[in-house]
Amino acid sequence: MDALLDLLNSRPVLDGVEHDALADPEAGRRWAREHGGDGSAAELARLRDARDILGGIVRGELVPAALSPLLDGVRRIPEPAADGLRWSLETPPHARLPVEVVLAWAETEQRAPGRLRPCADDECRLFLLDRSRAGQARWCSMATCGNRAKARRHYERTH
Repeated sequence: MDALLDLLNSRPVLDGVEHDALADPEAGRRWAREHGGDGSAAELARLRDARDILGGIVRGELVPAALSPLLDGVRRIPEPAADGLRWSLETPPHARLPVEVVLAWAETEQRAPGRLRPCADDECRLFLLDRSRAGQARWCSMATCGNRAKARRHYERTH
């Protein structure tokens, strides 16, 4: 789950400038390794593709079928264990982390449909996972985006 939100939020816009955590090879390798990947160039390319496709799906610009190229040749295999059933993932090494992120998205949509969403601030490119009871969270951060929106509304009311 953390890797899903981290991947979706790996290309923020700060002061009008995009900062892509996966664009620089060294920074991308570090990001991938921190999330259990190997940081290979092929893995980083797949992670960027997964980020773009998942972001489009969450924003409503793409349909889940767009994930098909990322899932080619992937299999989940059940393995009986002493404490139940475990699933192993069969995939090329460079595709494992991106596929795990896609599976985390699918699980999130199944368990909490509609709770993963883009920030409501038009100037923000980040995503949030709404964990509130009411399911009404709108901003990735109340301290930044939420505060900006409230300040904007206040300014419009008073001027």
